[in-house]
Amino acid sequence: MAATRTVKTAPSNYTARHLQVLEGLEAVRKRPGMYVGSTDSRGLMHCLWEIIDNSVDEALGGYCDRIEVVLLADGSVEVRDNGRGIPIDIEPRTGLTGVEVVFTKLHAGGKFGGGSYTASGGLHGVGASVVNALSARLDVEVDRGGKTYGMSFRRGEPGVFDDPRSGKSPEATFTAYVKNSELRVVGKARRGVTGCRVRYWADGQIFLKQAAFNYDELVARARQTSYLIPGLTLVIRDERGLAGTPGEEGPTEEVFQHDGGISEFAEFLAPDPAVTEVWRLQGSGTFTETVPVLDDKGHMSPKEVERDCEVDIAVRWGTGYETKTVSFVNIIATPKGGTHLAGFDQALLKVFRKQLEVNSRRLKVGNDKVDKDDILAGLTAVVTVRLAEPQFEGQTKEVLGTSAVRSIVAKVVEKELGAHLTATKRGAKAQASLLLEKVVAEMKSRISARLHKETQRRKNALESSSLPAKLADCRSSDVDRSELFIVEGDSALGTAKLARSSDFQALLPIRGKILNVQKASVGDMLKNAECAAIIQVVGAGSGRSFDLDMARYGKVIIMTDADVDGAHIRTLLLTLFFRYMRPLVEAGRVYAAVPPLHRIEVMNGGGKKNELIYTYSEAQMRKTVSALTKRGKKTKQPLQRYKGLGEMDADQLAETTMDPRQRTLRRVTLKDAELAEKVFELLMGSDVAPRKDFIVDSASALDRERIDA
Repeated sequence: MAATRTVKTAPSNYTARHLQVLEGLEAVRKRPGMYVGSTDSRGLMHCLWEIIDNSVDEALGGYCDRIEVVLLADGSVEVRDNGRGIPIDIEPRTGLTGVEVVFTKLHAGGKFGGGSYTASGGLHGVGASVVNALSARLDVEVDRGGKTYGMSFRRGEPGVFDDPRSGKSPEATFTAYVKNSELRVVGKARRGVTGCRVRYWADGQIFLKQAAFNYDELVARARQTSYLIPGLTLVIRDERGLAGTPGEEGPTEEVFQHDGGISEFAEFLAPDPAVTEVWRLQGSGTFTETVPVLDDKGHMSPKEVERDCEVDIAVRWGTGYETKTVSFVNIIATPKGGTHLAGFDQALLKVFRKQLEVNSRRLKVGNDKVDKDDILAGLTAVVTVRLAEPQFEGQTKEVLGTSAVRSIVAKVVEKELGAHLTATKRGAKAQASLLLEKVVAEMKSRISARLHKETQRRKNALESSSLPAKLADCRSSDVDRSELFIVEGDSALGTAKLARSSDFQALLPIRGKILNVQKASVGDMLKNAECAAIIQVVGAGSGRSFDLDMARYGKVIIMTDADVDGAHIRTLLLTLFFRYMRPLVEAGRVYAAVPPLHRIEVMNGGGKKNELIYTYSEAQMRKTVSALTKRGKKTKQPLQRYKGLGEMDADQLAETTMDPRQRTLRRVTLKDAELAEKVFELLMGSDVAPRKDFIVDSASALDRERIDA
């Protein structure tokens, strides 16, 4: 018998009057995520970029050479520039002033082919109006023709605020314009002076309470822009006085100006010593596209337009294996790439394959084919293109979608990079030769690592003869459960052997302080017995060929003495893991053991066994002793102070440091790889001067009681 199905009939009262039409800026307030991505700090920062980018577009056109961004104490932000200023005359189709059109009409601006901008970052014409719609208050002032014009908006609606004497506030009484809006003259401007100032308060009804402007992100973006537009001065000033920011103790200001352009930017970004100089790959191309254009009657009509695309790329190879590539369209960062980056990658592979084929006998390439990753190893690249009205994928502009750009970039890179690699001048020829040798070495290393991965299997206890003799391995072959303790010194090893659970805990002793790998070359690191032993025991390779899946242990635990030397050894080991086995750190599989500093023996009368309490800092020890004294408990004197792991009995070491049921471990995390890179380079790198300055500047903040002398 067939099953019956009940069909639910649609309600008859669902009619056209239930459809909601959002007009103007209402749509922005209803769906802010569509325009700025989110309503947290990222969306807040995106709004600020929209206003800054409008000023930057003036600089890009050669009309502005100074931009100031001020984070004010009342939560507002102000962006100032000395560009041409927003037009103040009447726009004929709407009958509104240029200022009001820009801040209240979506998809309105001077970047739709009207000839005002040949290349710009804000291209959808919604930037300023979206920020206005999402602001509790926005004030704009324009200097033009010897006068200063001003206009205010409340959540996108123009009007007048009755501000108290204490200053401007979004809470002030607001009177909206009813019939006609007014662009008021609010002051005089010096003759010949033009510019614009936009100050706004983000709307608490839209953005999350915890959303805040990120000073570090703002500074990084300002520095980046100053490289992309040589000669432009950007000033970032923070008057908020927020805890944890550089302006915590008072207003702070940073000024950026770089005349060297993207060549200087590539040098700044590069994390390693150079193999080649910074090479500039410059060129241009044209393409045709059909675009809808507004005619004199206000109608949209398709038109064939010829576009120019300028390509400017800075590349530089270093001795390392990491890749740092940043891309921009009209100085707008495209973190997720797009057609320009695809063209760049395509040309890189084509050029290097051709050159390696020509030089295959000299470089002993054999039948192997170079891969993209082999070429990208050690590459720092800044890829920039400039064109009118680029097509982005979404308002957040993270991906360039204009398809014609790919072939233009590929042609420029193919021609210019090919010229550098075939140069006949002595210095340039030597650099090209070194680079080709490096790429071939990377290729052979990759192939060797792949073969090693295919043939290698985890050794069990009977097969571990190839591992270092001093390794006390565990019996378990379960990677997730196994642990490797890197132990400082042979004396601690003896105790640790008795304290460990040999079923899943392995021990590798190291002799004192290992090599500082931040200063040393890859060759020196591999020659160092301690470094080589650690890499061999972990079993996953090193550098670019590191394969996390091949790691022999689920946890790597650094167990050093609780003194200054122990801390130094731990830092050296972390430098090794960060530099050559970073995926292990990123996966949260590197830990630092936390051995106790003191043992407090509480005297129990009446034949009861004395109680043992372990403490991990001087403050904790004093607090514990004080609490015991208040309770009338006596402690055995003197208190035992552990200077090293070797001073502990095996049962004490197991109980406090090695037994998973009772121990404390500190997981080493990597939240910000870029910041970590800078800190390691500062503290462990070969450049002494910045480290000396850091020590001198930080001396006053040092707590001398924490030094274990």
